[in-house]
This record gives sequence, structure tokens and C-alpha cells, in this order.
Amino acid sequence: MARMTMIPPPPLPFMKMHGLGNDFVVVDARTHDVALPESLLRAIAHRQKGIGFDQLAVINTGAGDAQLTFYNTDGSTSAACGNATRCIARYLMDQSGAHSLHLTTARGDLYAVDAGNGLTSVNMGQPQLTWDEIPLAGPMDTLVLPIEGDPVATGMGNPHCTFFVDDVDTVDLPAFGALHEHHPLYPERTNVQVAQIIGPDHIRMRVWERGVGVTLASGSSSCATAVAAARRGLTGRAVRIDLDGGTLHIDWREDGVWMTGETMHVADGTLTSTFIAAHS
Repeated sequence: MARMTMIPPPPLPFMKMHGLGNDFVVVDARTHDVALPESLLRAIAHRQKGIGFDQLAVINTGAGDAQLTFYNTDGSTSAACGNATRCIARYLMDQSGAHSLHLTTARGDLYAVDAGNGLTSVNMGQPQLTWDEIPLAGPMDTLVLPIEGDPVATGMGNPHCTFFVDDVDTVDLPAFGALHEHHPLYPERTNVQVAQIIGPDHIRMRVWERGVGVTLASGSSSCATAVAAARRGLTGRAVRIDLDGGTLHIDWREDGVWMTGETMHVADGTLTSTFIAAHS
């Protein structure tokens, strides 16, 4: 009886990018199908045995210029990832020569523009401010949650819980973030931010990302924090946010929450057939 020969999976090209240290593996799947089972996602995310990422993003063709899908390090999906969207928008604009893009995501339609001087802006859409949109476990005031520390709940296509504190650097973020990510008021878990008001247009923030952990930056978290601060009357609607990895500028306008900052395309690489087969 003839022995069956297993055909190895093809190698998978990828790009490594980051926005203020919020780092991503990006797969351009516009010309070929890509299979990414949870076991493979987790393996790629491993920083010693894989590549390492805060999120993995897949670019596909869509109704606009491209459709984006985002995955966390635990293999779960995220409807929004602001810094990855900016990185990919810069890549696509550099590739095509366009100065603006229409991107589709599970969050909805997002629009990106070249802001000049190497900066990229993305409109992350209108924030979700009601309990059922975020979502929370039941009807409540999203501006003052019944959680110790009086955090604010905001949705940016993913749920957020923002605590305003006197000094973000005194917070044990790994413990604090892990505790509140799974708070029962958030049935889909939540991203957790600790924010310090420096001035009426200036915030210092640190972030714990749902399904990831502590990250150097987060675009959707920055948007959520800016919205929460404005709703509380702590700042105006246009703010500078200093994160562990750098600075983002957030502007909550009539047409949505705009986020502007730097991006970096670090390297291109290829996942080997051996690695993919071992983890698929």
C-alpha cells in the first residue's frame, strides 16, 4: 500500500510594524487565502519561540481600499486596533501613492489620511457611550461606573474602562489590569487604562490590553481615554496623550475620534513551512 505524502503548508510572508512600541505582525492576504488557526496565532505571538506581537492584523480586499481583521495574542479577535490601522494605512498609502484611504473593519468604516511629516491620522469613528453598545452587563451610567475608583466606560469598537489617578507610575498595572479586565460588569472583558491629567489638553496614560496585557501604547485606548476625560470635563476634546511608547494626538470631532501619530515598518519576513506545520 502506497504511503501518503503530506504536503507541507506554503511559507507565509509577514511584516513587523509598530506604532509607538505597540507592535504588530501584519499579513497581506489580498492576493492569496491565509489560514490562521488559534494554535498558530498563539505560536506566532510567542516572543521567544515565535515572532511576538501585541496584535496580528490581516489585510484583505474589501468594499473600500482594504479590509482589516485583528487578532490578540490569545487568539481572540478584536474589532478595532487603532495603532495597527495607522501602520497599515501608512503601508498602503506608501504602496499606492494615495493620500487618503477607506478601510473596512468589524468596527465599521474607518478613514485614514496622510497628516504630513511622516504622521498618519485615522478616524476611529464615534465612541459608543451607552451601556448596551460598549457592552456592559446591564443598564448603568457609563460616566461613573459602580467600581472602586469611579472609572468611565467607553466603546471604540472594543470595550474600555478608564481610571483617572494622581500618578500613573505608582499603579501596579499588571495586577490592576488583570483584575479589571475580567470584571463582571464587562461580559466581553475590557481594556483597562490608568490616566493622569497633566493639563486641559495633556494626559499621561498607561494601558492594559484585553487578551494581551501591558502594552507600550494603544490607539483605541487613547481614543477612549480622551473621550472619557472630555465627558468628565477634565480636558477639552483635543488632547496630547503621552504613553510609555510615545505620543498620540487625539481629536474628538463631529465626524469621529481622530488619532494622529508616528508609525514604523520594521522588517519583512517569512514564516517557514516547518513552523506553520508544527502549530496548525
